[in-house]
Amino acid sequence: MHKSIWLSGLVFMAAARCAGADEAVAPAPTVSPQAVAEARTVCETDIQKLCPGVQPGGGRILACLKQHQADVTDGCKQAVTKALKPAS
Repeated sequence: MHKSIWLSGLVFMAAARCAGADEAVAPAPTVSPQAVAEARTVCETDIQKLCPGVQPGGGRILACLKQHQADVTDGCKQAVTKALKPAS
């Protein structure tokens, strides 16, 4: 269940990045499921270490990782960035 919630958070954050504060939220761009799965795997230790009490869903895990971006591993940063890019 945790993995599917992580995916939902990534999609939610991607949609939020596409919309301005005064605009309606645009449909989420298509993200690569492979890149999302990779981010989930690469960031698992960071999530456990930095965000242990954060309830998954609604982009909370990504917000936590962003809040702790100075402490997140480089691999996790790169994987999340890649996962949030629209699939081509």
